[in-house]
Amino acid sequence: MSDIPLGVLDLIPISSGSTAADALRNSIDLARQTERLGYARYWFAEHHLNPGVAGTSPAVALALTAAATSTIRLGSGAVQLGHRTALSTVEEFGLIDALHPGRLDLGLGRSGGRPPGEKATTATATPVVDGRAPNGLLIPSRFSFEHLLGSPRITLQRKLLLLPGAESQDYAEQIDDILALLAGTYRSPEGIEAHAVPGEGADVEVWILGSSGGQSAEAAGARGLRFAANYHVSPASVLEAVDGYRACFQPSEFLDKPYVSVSADVVVAEDDSTARELAAGYGPWVRSIRTAEGAIEYPTPEEARAHAWSDEDRALVQDRVDTQFVGSAGRVADQLAQLQEATGADELLITTITHDHADRVRSYELLAREWSRR
Repeated sequence: MSDIPLGVLDLIPISSGSTAADALRNSIDLARQTERLGYARYWFAEHHLNPGVAGTSPAVALALTAAATSTIRLGSGAVQLGHRTALSTVEEFGLIDALHPGRLDLGLGRSGGRPPGEKATTATATPVVDGRAPNGLLIPSRFSFEHLLGSPRITLQRKLLLLPGAESQDYAEQIDDILALLAGTYRSPEGIEAHAVPGEGADVEVWILGSSGGQSAEAAGARGLRFAANYHVSPASVLEAVDGYRACFQPSEFLDKPYVSVSADVVVAEDDSTARELAAGYGPWVRSIRTAEGAIEYPTPEEARAHAWSDEDRALVQDRVDTQFVGSAGRVADQLAQLQEATGADELLITTITHDHADRVRSYELLAREWSRR
């Protein structure tokens, strides 16, 4: 499996008892360490109003990390376009590319949930029988995010991120504007040229991130762009997402065939029992996200065990807990190989959160060593 590159997806998690500054320093150190270990990419996610996540601005995090590394590709996983413009996005990444050319991945995503009226695709070319893909990969029942879309907290986040009266541009149109600004071919409907400086001509790879076979997968495929699917966020629809992307793919100046990355939540330790102990905080952490409270500071194993679980709580997190890959390097590498086989992924994107930074670094180290042997 060593011919399948591994990348890193980082939310800049804040552990209980620490600060956002600690989290950022840890993430920059992790980028240095994973560069040394041979990971291909290091991506930062974007999240807001989360007490336990410091990753609010991928561009800022990338600029800081680019200055501390030299070879690993750096990117956004993803810039959330629902509250940004195409121009601001291109200018931000162009500014970083000016000093660190040829190292950036511009991953684009939507924010605020599925647009009104858009339905998720439920059909997939890959059969799922009794919750399993043909090779046995667990594909759990679909989790409903509808309660999150109506949450007062989500409404407040949208209010704070958007200027009064502002409406998000159509996602596909934003992608086209970004591609045109990067290429220097942008024209307004009235024929007026616009040139982003810095930004125009920036040597960045554009990726589209998606959790279903809907608009994101279609937009990526139709434009011949790279696509990143989320097994770690929405494991129920990962096959739908990659199948939808491939079904829509058209060769382009960027790619002559589909190119897919798939993410997975992973914790590796010297043995299975140690890994399970390190992963104990994952359930309460996911619960805090899915109740729309905002991600809590990542708990210690002792704090996690003190959480009183209700049946409702368990139902909120079951699909995520069941699809987290936890164990020894050999066990987790086997599970990642199964995920790669089921999805046909060209790359895998690994996201690991533990309370202690040293355990997180060690997890990536053990996995890299095992993966390189295969």
